[in-house]
Amino acid sequence: MEAFVSRFARLQDMLGDKLLPAYLAALGERKGALLDNLDRAERLELVPSADEWFRLRKLRNQMVHEYIEDAAVLASVLQTGHEFVSTLTNTATRLLQALADRGWLSDGPP
Repeated sequence: MEAFVSRFARLQDMLGDKLLPAYLAALGERKGALLDNLDRAERLELVPSADEWFRLRKLRNQMVHEYIEDAAVLASVLQTGHEFVSTLTNTATRLLQALADRGWLSDGPP
């Protein structure tokens, strides 16, 4: 459980807080707040929905920063996190493909 939460949070952080803003900056986009970056990413079809990504971020914060004592709530949070794994991996794949399409990577996504 701890491994899942840790990896989920790290991947979400890396994509949303590091790679996405760096990609947008490389495109010449001005640095913006998280919601602005997510809106741009949605327009570029890197994320399926800015609103969905923001919900994903709230879920990540809940998993990482809250101590959940109720087993039913914990199970629900973990199940919801599992449902978002494909969103994270698809976003990573789309971002890697966008980088490769621009010739910014030596190879396309794995």
